[in-house]
Amino acid sequence: MIAIMSQGLETLFTGSRSVQLSAGAVLFRSAAPVSEMFMVNAGQVHLCRHTVHGAELVLQRAMPGMIVAEASAYSDRYHCDATAATDCVVLALPKPVFLSALAADAGFAASWAATLARGVQAARFRSEIRSLPKVADRLDAWLGEGNHLPQKGHWQDVANELGVAREALYRELARRRNERAG
Repeated sequence: MIAIMSQGLETLFTGSRSVQLSAGAVLFRSAAPVSEMFMVNAGQVHLCRHTVHGAELVLQRAMPGMIVAEASAYSDRYHCDATAATDCVVLALPKPVFLSALAADAGFAASWAATLARGVQAARFRSEIRSLPKVADRLDAWLGEGNHLPQKGHWQDVANELGVAREALYRELARRRNERAG
Protein backbone atom coordinates (compact mmCIF):
# COMPACT_ATOMS: atom_id res chain seq x y z
CA MET A 1 0.00 0.00 0.00
CA ILE A 2 1.40 3.41 -0.85
CA ALA A 3 2.45 5.66 2.01
CA ILE A 4 -0.14 8.36 1.26
CA MET A 5 -2.97 5.83 1.47
CA SER A 6 -1.63 4.35 4.70
CA GLN A 7 -1.28 7.78 6.28
CA GLY A 8 -4.78 8.72 5.12
CA LEU A 9 -6.21 5.56 6.61
CA GLU A 10 -4.34 5.99 9.86
CA THR A 11 -5.66 9.55 10.14
CA LEU A 12 -9.19 8.45 9.28
CA PHE A 13 -9.09 5.66 11.87
CA THR A 14 -7.57 7.83 14.63
CA GLY A 15 -9.81 7.64 17.67
CA SER A 16 -11.92 4.80 16.28
CA ARG A 17 -12.99 1.82 18.35
CA SER A 18 -10.18 -0.64 19.08
CA VAL A 19 -10.86 -4.39 19.03
CA GLN A 20 -8.38 -6.88 20.49
CA LEU A 21 -8.53 -10.41 19.12
CA SER A 22 -6.71 -13.56 20.18
CA ALA A 23 -5.33 -15.84 17.47
CA GLY A 24 -8.22 -17.82 16.00
CA ALA A 25 -10.91 -15.35 17.12
CA VAL A 26 -13.57 -14.36 14.61
CA LEU A 27 -13.82 -10.71 13.57
CA PHE A 28 -16.89 -11.30 11.39
CA ARG A 29 -18.68 -14.13 9.59
CA SER A 30 -19.96 -14.46 6.07
CA ALA A 31 -23.49 -13.04 5.64
CA ALA A 32 -23.15 -10.73 8.66
CA PRO A 33 -24.24 -7.15 7.94
CA VAL A 34 -21.45 -4.68 7.16
CA SER A 35 -21.69 -1.80 9.59
CA GLU A 36 -18.00 -1.07 10.17
CA MET A 37 -14.76 -1.01 8.25
CA PHE A 38 -11.78 -2.62 9.95
CA MET A 39 -8.10 -1.66 9.70
CA VAL A 40 -5.43 -3.93 11.16
CA ASN A 41 -3.37 -2.01 13.72
CA ALA A 42 -1.21 -4.92 14.92
CA GLY A 43 -1.01 -8.59 14.02
CA GLN A 44 -2.63 -10.30 11.05
CA VAL A 45 -6.22 -11.04 10.01
CA HIS A 46 -7.15 -13.58 7.35
CA LEU A 47 -10.16 -13.23 5.09
CA CYS A 48 -11.26 -16.80 4.33
CA ARG A 49 -13.78 -18.69 2.31
CA HIS A 50 -14.53 -22.38 2.79
CA THR A 51 -15.09 -24.71 -0.15
CA VAL A 52 -17.87 -27.30 -0.25
CA HIS A 53 -15.17 -29.90 0.48
CA GLY A 54 -14.14 -28.12 3.68
CA ALA A 55 -10.91 -26.59 2.40
CA GLU A 56 -10.12 -23.10 3.64
CA LEU A 57 -9.02 -20.56 1.04
CA VAL A 58 -7.24 -17.49 2.35
CA LEU A 59 -8.31 -14.60 0.13
CA GLN A 60 -6.53 -11.83 2.04
CA ARG A 61 -3.77 -11.63 4.61
CA ALA A 62 -4.40 -8.22 6.16
CA MET A 63 -1.34 -6.79 7.87
CA PRO A 64 -0.95 -3.57 9.90
CA GLY A 65 -2.24 -0.56 7.97
CA MET A 66 -4.48 -2.66 5.72
CA ILE A 67 -8.27 -2.71 5.54
CA VAL A 68 -9.88 -6.12 6.04
CA ALA A 69 -12.32 -7.05 3.24
CA GLU A 70 -11.98 -3.82 1.28
CA ALA A 71 -14.94 -4.60 -0.99
CA SER A 72 -17.23 -4.67 2.04
CA ALA A 73 -17.33 -0.86 1.80
CA TYR A 74 -19.71 -1.43 -1.12
CA SER A 75 -21.67 -4.39 0.19
CA ASP A 76 -24.51 -4.87 2.65
CA ARG A 77 -23.17 -8.21 3.90
CA TYR A 78 -19.77 -9.86 4.21
CA HIS A 79 -18.99 -12.58 1.66
CA CYS A 80 -16.24 -14.26 3.71
CA ASP A 81 -15.15 -14.94 7.27
CA ALA A 82 -12.42 -12.87 8.93
CA THR A 83 -10.36 -14.45 11.68
CA ALA A 84 -7.30 -13.38 13.61
CA ALA A 85 -4.29 -15.30 12.32
CA THR A 86 -2.28 -13.98 15.27
CA ASP A 87 -3.11 -12.01 18.37
CA CYS A 88 -4.07 -8.68 16.88
CA VAL A 89 -5.68 -5.31 17.27
CA VAL A 90 -8.06 -3.91 14.67
CA LEU A 91 -9.60 -0.49 14.52
CA ALA A 92 -13.31 -0.27 13.71
CA LEU A 93 -14.80 2.72 11.92
CA PRO A 94 -18.49 3.06 11.08
CA LYS A 95 -18.98 2.34 7.38
CA PRO A 96 -20.90 5.63 6.76
CA VAL A 97 -17.94 7.61 8.18
CA PHE A 98 -15.56 5.76 5.85
CA LEU A 99 -17.75 6.36 2.80
CA SER A 100 -18.22 10.03 3.70
CA ALA A 101 -14.44 10.48 3.85
CA LEU A 102 -14.15 9.01 0.34
CA ALA A 103 -16.87 11.35 -0.96
CA ALA A 104 -15.29 14.42 0.66
CA ASP A 105 -11.66 13.92 -0.43
CA ALA A 106 -10.86 13.24 -4.09
CA GLY A 107 -7.22 12.44 -3.30
CA PHE A 108 -8.21 9.90 -0.69
CA ALA A 109 -10.78 8.42 -3.08
CA ALA A 110 -8.14 8.08 -5.83
CA SER A 111 -5.73 6.39 -3.42
CA TRP A 112 -8.52 4.04 -2.31
CA ALA A 113 -9.29 3.19 -5.95
CA ALA A 114 -5.61 2.35 -6.50
CA THR A 115 -5.65 0.13 -3.42
CA LEU A 116 -8.71 -1.71 -4.73
CA ALA A 117 -7.08 -2.12 -8.15
CA ARG A 118 -3.99 -3.69 -6.55
CA GLY A 119 -6.32 -6.03 -4.67
CA VAL A 120 -7.91 -7.14 -7.95
CA GLN A 121 -4.46 -7.74 -9.43
CA ALA A 122 -3.45 -9.84 -6.42
CA ALA A 123 -6.68 -11.85 -6.62
CA ARG A 124 -6.11 -12.54 -10.31
CA PHE A 125 -2.58 -13.70 -9.56
CA ARG A 126 -3.83 -16.07 -6.83
CA SER A 127 -6.45 -17.38 -9.25
CA GLU A 128 -3.80 -17.93 -11.91
CA ILE A 129 -1.61 -19.83 -9.45
CA ARG A 130 -4.50 -22.00 -8.30
CA SER A 131 -5.32 -22.91 -11.89
CA LEU A 132 -1.92 -24.57 -12.34
CA PRO A 133 -2.26 -28.36 -12.14
CA LYS A 134 0.91 -29.24 -10.18
CA VAL A 135 1.95 -28.20 -6.69
CA ALA A 136 5.48 -27.65 -8.02
CA ASP A 137 4.18 -25.24 -10.67
CA ARG A 138 2.09 -23.34 -8.13
CA LEU A 139 5.03 -23.03 -5.75
CA ASP A 140 7.37 -21.92 -8.57
CA ALA A 141 4.91 -19.22 -9.68
CA TRP A 142 4.43 -18.01 -6.10
CA LEU A 143 8.18 -17.89 -5.43
CA GLY A 144 8.70 -16.26 -8.83
CA GLU A 145 6.69 -13.26 -7.65
CA GLY A 146 9.29 -12.55 -4.97
CA ASN A 147 7.60 -14.44 -2.13
CA HIS A 148 9.73 -16.39 0.34
CA LEU A 149 8.92 -19.46 2.38
CA PRO A 150 8.20 -18.61 6.00
CA GLN A 151 9.64 -20.53 8.91
CA LYS A 152 8.64 -24.18 9.11
CA GLY A 153 5.68 -23.67 11.48
CA HIS A 154 3.94 -21.39 8.96
CA TRP A 155 4.12 -23.47 5.77
CA GLN A 156 0.39 -24.23 6.06
CA ASP A 157 -0.24 -20.53 5.32
CA VAL A 158 1.56 -20.95 1.99
CA ALA A 159 -0.43 -24.12 1.28
CA ASN A 160 -3.66 -22.18 1.87
CA GLU A 161 -2.51 -19.41 -0.44
CA LEU A 162 -1.59 -21.91 -3.15
CA GLY A 163 -4.87 -23.78 -2.70
CA VAL A 164 -3.21 -27.12 -1.95
CA ALA A 165 -3.27 -29.50 1.00
CA ARG A 166 -0.45 -28.77 3.40
CA GLU A 167 0.74 -32.37 3.08
CA ALA A 168 1.12 -31.88 -0.69
CA LEU A 169 3.22 -28.77 -0.09
CA TYR A 170 5.33 -30.60 2.51
CA ARG A 171 6.00 -33.40 0.00
CA GLU A 172 7.03 -30.87 -2.65
CA LEU A 173 9.37 -29.08 -0.26
CA ALA A 174 10.89 -32.42 0.79
CA ARG A 175 11.37 -33.39 -2.87
CA ARG A 176 13.19 -30.11 -3.50
CA ARG A 177 15.40 -30.60 -0.43
CA ASN A 178 16.29 -34.10 -1.58
CA GLU A 179 17.15 -32.84 -5.09
CA ARG A 180 19.48 -30.21 -3.64
CA ALA A 181 21.10 -32.73 -1.30
CA GLY A 182 21.55 -35.37 -4.01
